[in-house]
Amino acid sequence: MLTPATTPLPSVTAEFSPALASLHGLDRVNFFLAGVLAGFGPYVAVYLADQSWTQERIGFVLSAGALAGLLSQVPGGELLDTIRSKRALVALGVAMVAISAMIIEFRPSFPLVLIGLALQGITGGILGPAIAAISLGLVGHAALPQRLGRNQRFASTGSLVAAALMGLVGYAFSYHAIFLLVIALTLPLFAALAHIHAADIHFGRSCGAPDHHTSARPARAGRATLWKSPALLAFGACLFLFQLANASMLPLAGEALIYQGESRSSLVVSALIVLPQIVVAAMAPWIGRQANQWGRRPLLLIGLGALPIRALLFALTTDSPLLLVFQLLDGVSGAMVGVLTPLVIADATNGTGRYNIAQGLVGTASGIGASVSTALFGIIATGFGHTAVFLSIASVALVAVLIAWFLMPETRPSIAPQSPERPAVM
Repeated sequence: MLTPATTPLPSVTAEFSPALASLHGLDRVNFFLAGVLAGFGPYVAVYLADQSWTQERIGFVLSAGALAGLLSQVPGGELLDTIRSKRALVALGVAMVAISAMIIEFRPSFPLVLIGLALQGITGGILGPAIAAISLGLVGHAALPQRLGRNQRFASTGSLVAAALMGLVGYAFSYHAIFLLVIALTLPLFAALAHIHAADIHFGRSCGAPDHHTSARPARAGRATLWKSPALLAFGACLFLFQLANASMLPLAGEALIYQGESRSSLVVSALIVLPQIVVAAMAPWIGRQANQWGRRPLLLIGLGALPIRALLFALTTDSPLLLVFQLLDGVSGAMVGVLTPLVIADATNGTGRYNIAQGLVGTASGIGASVSTALFGIIATGFGHTAVFLSIASVALVAVLIAWFLMPETRPSIAPQSPERPAVM
């Protein structure tokens, strides 16, 4: 009689193929999760200001949440590589977000909000990587590009719908109601998660070990192998510089509109946020298809290259209509980077069993870049002015393009495996 560690699992054989219910459940998880997370960020700052919090206290709790998210990336990846039930981790993360929203809604005292935002920040190392891991576990490596494109479309659509609802709710009632809506949105999110069948998520695939088909934890390469991957190192450097350049662009553009006395600045800033999401929703499935045809590297160069162009255009003008047109390039960058990030990491770690910790390492690099960005370019803007700061941003973004051009190898598998995975992208 075979031991449990060597007993093949019927649901994870080579002919493994997920049920459509699981694939459609993942669609809805992406939609509602993006909607739930849309309630944080700017809405938290505005709500706390409405509660007569000082700017220093608001900045402190928001920074604490961001730091918690940064520190959770690598431990979250290690956890995802170790634990079989990725759905349970998503459920735990959603529950933490709901608790954070409840604290902000019902007990907005400084220590409790600090704890709540730290909890919400920790989910940054779990939720996004877990969705990518579940996607890989469901459809496999060959079909992952199209699946990631579909994920991105549903997530962007969810963000847009939630932002519209929260804006209307906040206007019609109060900022209190926004966090009630966040709590309410977790209910259909849990229901969608329940529709993803646990047996459909191949444990080996979800960790980057596609040939593992037993109940035991798959063998994993040493962590040091991740530091020896040219693709992973170059890609991490590109994303660090991309986020370093990109994270401060919208805040700086919004500040410029206010300083020049733009009467519709709040509407313009809202449009600057919304328009790129529309581009992402439209482009993401196409990117997923083209990633297998063109390869990853050409698309990455397009996504990274759109950022220095946008920065140069922002340096030339603060005219609102032109800024809105230029901001469409942010959607191009967001769609390319959003789809390619989990895909390139999957390429670079395929067969290692270290997919999720690699996501954590790259996520940490991105988070550090985004964290430094606002402070660094804020200093440059104060000392040298509008044009100089956007030229500086363009220079940093251009370095990311050059690294991708000269050091980033193509990671697309040379021969895509033929398997029943391919039609299961929906």
